[in-house]
Amino acid sequence: MESIRNIAIIAHVDHGKTTLVDKIMYHCQLFRDNENTGDLILDNNDLERERGITITSKNVSVVYKGTKINIIDTPGHADFGGEVERVLNMADGVCLLVDAFEGPMPQTRFVLQKALDLGLKPCVVINKVDKENCTPEEVHEKVFDLMFELGAEEWQLDFPTVYGSAKNNWMSDHWENVTDNVEALLDMVIENVPAPKVSEGTPQMLITSLDFSAFTGRIAIGRLERGVLKEGMPISLVKRDGTIMKSRIKELHTFEGLGRKKVQEVIAGDICAIIGVEGFEIGDTIADFENPEALKTIDIDEPTMSMLFTINDSPFFGKEGKFVTSRHIRDRLTKELEKNLAMKLGETDSADKFMVFGRGVLHLSVLIETMRREGYELQIGQPQVIIKEIDGKKCEPIEELTIDLPETLSGRAVEFVTMRKGEMLSMETKGDRMIVKFNIPSRGIIGLRNQLLTATAGEAIMAHRFIGYEPYKGEIAGRNKGSLISMEKGKAIPYSIDKLQDRGKFFVEPNAEIYEGQVIGENSRGDDMCVNVTKEKKQSNVRSSGNDEKARIIPPIIFSLEEALEYIQKDEYVEVTPKSIRLRKIYLTETDRKRFKI
Repeated sequence: MESIRNIAIIAHVDHGKTTLVDKIMYHCQLFRDNENTGDLILDNNDLERERGITITSKNVSVVYKGTKINIIDTPGHADFGGEVERVLNMADGVCLLVDAFEGPMPQTRFVLQKALDLGLKPCVVINKVDKENCTPEEVHEKVFDLMFELGAEEWQLDFPTVYGSAKNNWMSDHWENVTDNVEALLDMVIENVPAPKVSEGTPQMLITSLDFSAFTGRIAIGRLERGVLKEGMPISLVKRDGTIMKSRIKELHTFEGLGRKKVQEVIAGDICAIIGVEGFEIGDTIADFENPEALKTIDIDEPTMSMLFTINDSPFFGKEGKFVTSRHIRDRLTKELEKNLAMKLGETDSADKFMVFGRGVLHLSVLIETMRREGYELQIGQPQVIIKEIDGKKCEPIEELTIDLPETLSGRAVEFVTMRKGEMLSMETKGDRMIVKFNIPSRGIIGLRNQLLTATAGEAIMAHRFIGYEPYKGEIAGRNKGSLISMEKGKAIPYSIDKLQDRGKFFVEPNAEIYEGQVIGENSRGDDMCVNVTKEKKQSNVRSSGNDEKARIIPPIIFSLEEALEYIQKDEYVEVTPKSIRLRKIYLTETDRKRFKI
């Protein structure tokens, strides 16, 4: 059996995980020289490419000096922490990437904690040493301190380190010693990451991810802990709750490069994909047919936020989407639960409303964006945090927030966060930037990014991670401006918009179709105001001088999906269709809004 190494690459957002995997694949010559594969090869779906982030964990395998290395690329955002938690079970060691300038960040801490708890061997890569003002030595110290703080054992604290720049395709044992390839990193992995521990006994495999093929149905992916699996072999599927189903393996595949290769048998320690097993979930165990023994299932942290999903019942429903009924939405959400472990679905008292629980606004907005592209129409209510009662006290989720921004603007940031019940923990300067840490209720983070980016001219960088539940901190003021609401259904006439511009800012283009009850702008005062923008200029044959001045219309504010979700109040919905995102009141007519005041 050729030797195998299984490693997961973990780090904070944008510290260079996917770029590093690219360079390893090029080094191990996975592609022909004339193949133009571009960069960030593993970020292969449209959403990941557009946002420039990794959303789902993926694995690829390379062969280096006769050793097969299975590499798992993981996302760096706290919202996709569930992806990291489920795939770490497949690895024997982790490659912890740290930016040589930024040092360990909140998400570095989160993923490292998970890896150390599972008893994985860490290898540290200090990346981006070509950045100006970077301090690789200090960062190395900080990583050691962080591991010590997280309770790493002695053999974990004795970690090997390489320095380099994944973008410039080099790694070496010292940051001043520039080489021309990433061999130093691969050698470190082979020497320091232990080969998979294989114990004797019947086959056992924990399903850690799943794939879907239109031809063969659902495919179970995981690492075989012990024993051997063969094609056509009968097996038992042990569910999370302990029930056992009998099944049979139709085909076995191992990972080779970016694809898979069909094999007759898989030996313990390798990562494989199984076809032909029905009715499994992530966290189930594939075990021996006669005497099945289950493995410990995956622990996933609880969700911290909920959103109400409902059918689109606005006057424009069904114009753009293919799937509009509650049955379609329910089926799609249930299908998402299979893959997306950190998400939960709850029923409400109405058949066409669903509560969806997740890790944060980004986590759920990626789901909404995917559904929208698949042709679904739906409406989403205001994001709410999950409040628990602990020892008779009302408690809410608290997060640690790190803001990195220019030194001159740090006062504004502190002011915004304290208004939202945040407490400052520390401030440190790095060059001409300031890094400020806070503890803040999760409620306070909703909508904070918009305000901060506006106040700092787009310079602020925010990162946050969930710490735990603490007693409720009291009310946090929402947005202090009311909405401009359309009174009529029709076209937004430029003449009317021009006359109403001193009333507030608009969200709709001139000549866009609008309906009664749609939120078409932000009032400059604190209360809601109904306006009629469908009024045309009266045409009469009486001329008066100076009447026909040009309409100068300020361009409207166009929201992205996350911005819209963070902007709305509790009596509003975001209407999402494949072509548009609109804001609307839950009750469309003025009389209903007065009658059922929310």
